[in-house]
Amino acid sequence: MLRYESRLKKNARALRGSMTETEVILWSRLRGRQMNDVRFLRQKPIGKYIVDFYCPTKKLVIELDGGQHYDGGESVRRDKERDAFLEKEGLIVLRFTNTDIRTNLNRVLEKILDSVK
Repeated sequence: MLRYESRLKKNARALRGSMTETEVILWSRLRGRQMNDVRFLRQKPIGKYIVDFYCPTKKLVIELDGGQHYDGGESVRRDKERDAFLEKEGLIVLRFTNTDIRTNLNRVLEKILDSVK
């Protein structure tokens, strides 16, 4: 069982109610065991982080990144720190850009499917 900071539970619940457009698009394809009959959770607290999507049976985290994640500054450093923590917990992290979701959703879904087989 992955531990998380209890203060994050309320924040995660709020994030589920205010998902971005690209999160909604991807969630519509992940929810209800549509992807190889595996369950995904959205806005899941893990450690001191809240990940966008999480598949517990495959130990897979999916993160969607907007433009701020590629500014070459603090966001990039924090993403690397987060990924290192998650990987240390034995999780696989897939990152996609919002542009990937909008322009090449099928390729994104193929990569996710390959990871949950």
